[in-house]
Amino acid sequence: MLQMSDGRRLTNTEAIHHSPQNNMNRPFIIPVFLPNMGCPHQCAFCNQRAITGATSKFPPAQNLHKMITSYLAHKGSHRGDTFIAFYGGNFMGMDPERMGMMLSLASEFIENGQAAGIRMSTRPDTITDENLSLIRNYPVSTIELGVQSMDDRVLEASLRGHRASDTITAVNRLKEEGYEIGLQMMIGLPEDNDDRAIQTASAIADLSPDFVRVYPTVVLKNSLLATWYKQGAYTPLELDACVTLVKNIYLLFKEKNIRVIRMGLQDTEDLMKNSSILAGPYHPAFGHLVYSEIFLDAAIALIESHTLSRDTVILKVRPENISMMRGLNNKNTRILKNRFNVKTLKIVPDSTMNGDHLVTIK
Repeated sequence: MLQMSDGRRLTNTEAIHHSPQNNMNRPFIIPVFLPNMGCPHQCAFCNQRAITGATSKFPPAQNLHKMITSYLAHKGSHRGDTFIAFYGGNFMGMDPERMGMMLSLASEFIENGQAAGIRMSTRPDTITDENLSLIRNYPVSTIELGVQSMDDRVLEASLRGHRASDTITAVNRLKEEGYEIGLQMMIGLPEDNDDRAIQTASAIADLSPDFVRVYPTVVLKNSLLATWYKQGAYTPLELDACVTLVKNIYLLFKEKNIRVIRMGLQDTEDLMKNSSILAGPYHPAFGHLVYSEIFLDAAIALIESHTLSRDTVILKVRPENISMMRGLNNKNTRILKNRFNVKTLKIVPDSTMNGDHLVTIK
């Protein structure tokens, strides 16, 4: 058990869960992007086309069938169950005919044994009796809600069009139906701050979802937030401050045994193409930065707890965690050497380490 610099205590298994071994048997997700489809309006931060590169035109069924088949052809033998996921829009905000068409198409692959279930993302305020009745006829396994914040001031300023109470109601209804539930939150939205972000994370944890995603707010071209940014009415988070805030949110969720399956936007060619991101804490390895800071905190606490010569320090971590201990471009190595006046700092792999240690010292 290790003491973090903020007073938290954690073990290796509590802190780090995306090591290479854990990639084995991960679900194979086939993403079907439906940018802005079913959305009642465009939120201040949103430009789904910039994120996904997809168009907002409703895709013909034959195109979807061909795309899903193509994904299936590239599934590795080491991957787990296959799920067809409708992302990027407000799935239950679409008209029932379109929802039924999409669900029927995906169901064919499940009936043929090529996929295990359907996942979708939607808004909290679309979890209605009518929509639940419709999807109940299909093999939907997982529903993700775009919560974004549990603070009504932040939701209103971001033009979300729903309230925190809608999220609570939606989660309770989905639990009654027995769905796996994922909740997505954003930090750095208009009117948000560190305290409100932590409060949102705590409120989400109280709902006990099966997993969460944490997205830093970036300024996307052609979004309303881009206009506010250019006018000086909105200031995005700095990258370093954002990494630290997401680290604390991650640790909060881990303490509650809630899986964090993503931190940061998915790195895609379309996202960076034509400078879609104008400003904000975007990094293609954002999650790695968060984990690296966790390792740095653990190493600092460990070195401070030992009365040994600081000329040479040898830190041992599991082989798959070497890069996270070193930090991006050896940032952690430099910080530790300077902080403790260490002449030689070695980070060595040790496959015999058990889950009770994030890093040990020799």
